[in-house]
Amino acid sequence: MIIIGERINGMFKDIARAIKEKDAKVIQEWARKQEENGAHYLDINVGPSSPAPVEAMKWLVEVTQEVTDLPLCLDSTKYDAIEEGLKLCKRPAMINSVPAIQSKMERVFSMAAQYDAEVIGLAMSEEGIPKDADSRVALAAELVANAMAFDISPDRLYIDPLVLPCNVAQDHGPEVLRTLREIKLISDPSPKTVVGLSNVSQGTKNRELINRVFAVMAMSHGLDAGIVDACDDELMAAVATARILLNMDIYCDSYIDVFKKSNR
Repeated sequence: MIIIGERINGMFKDIARAIKEKDAKVIQEWARKQEENGAHYLDINVGPSSPAPVEAMKWLVEVTQEVTDLPLCLDSTKYDAIEEGLKLCKRPAMINSVPAIQSKMERVFSMAAQYDAEVIGLAMSEEGIPKDADSRVALAAELVANAMAFDISPDRLYIDPLVLPCNVAQDHGPEVLRTLREIKLISDPSPKTVVGLSNVSQGTKNRELINRVFAVMAMSHGLDAGIVDACDDELMAAVATARILLNMDIYCDSYIDVFKKSNR
């Protein structure tokens, strides 16, 4: 599973404060820690409360790239902020994200084509997030078709079926897992899949355990990537072990350490 480190996000109090005070040290410490623990990408999100999201995104990209060469996943609903961030990225980035809404798909896919970026597409429309797998897959197919219209290969598109908290939408879980399997049948090459893992445990008591178990379950259904807490050692160990058991990596006694070094 491709690990997208979630921690440089203005939803976290320390990151919001660092953005406000232009404290690069906090951002860079999290960038280093996530890379050292095995992240393959770093998610960069200024958060919903930033009064100047474009400038905040540019600053985050610049200070993060001072200490890491990992590719970035630029995360915002403000597409102007994402575009300014893309201009500064040293490596091809990932855009997070676009729903299956025509005007937004045109904006994002044209931007992705221009900057050679991968894209996370959300299985949701103007009506919101559907409950059943069939509706999610139909939206995924719409995202694939629009990406291809901009000459973006489906395998540069990551479909997020949008897992909801299990304490309020428990019946969505099996539908998300079925969606992960069926998305692989949409096209050849098929799109990749991704989940925002921490969403499944939002508001629950045993967050870390729920995240770890769902990650392994989702991998067994074809999950390619996750926006996760890359500094959760037990999560990373569970992912590395699942890769061995799914015959994705060759077993060795130090397979966990090998997985954590696979971003290098």
